[in-house]
Amino acid sequence: MITIYHNNRCSKSRNGLQLLEESGKDFKIVKYLEDIPNEKELKDIIDLLKIKPIDLVRQNESIWKSNFKGKDLSDADIISAMVEHPKLIERPIVVNGKKAVIGRPSEKILEII
Repeated sequence: MITIYHNNRCSKSRNGLQLLEESGKDFKIVKYLEDIPNEKELKDIIDLLKIKPIDLVRQNESIWKSNFKGKDLSDADIISAMVEHPKLIERPIVVNGKKAVIGRPSEKILEII
């Protein structure tokens, strides 16, 4: 099952959702600002993306700049920050089995569906 971690207020996320709808494939939507992934779920997503936790952080968000920027944070600290402040999570994320992408640009989603 394909899963999109989605924020409807984000145009890139809406574009990714539209691409999935047009694909005709079954998928589920996780509104991650409401249904916040826990630390294990985030770690699993990061592992599928084959990135470091910091690469999933929206570092231009004011929450990041005022609370975390410039601090010596471990990967676990960064994951905890994303759980505490899900707005920091880059979007959209699409997971399909053992593959995942950050849908920026949206066309990257086509690589795994």
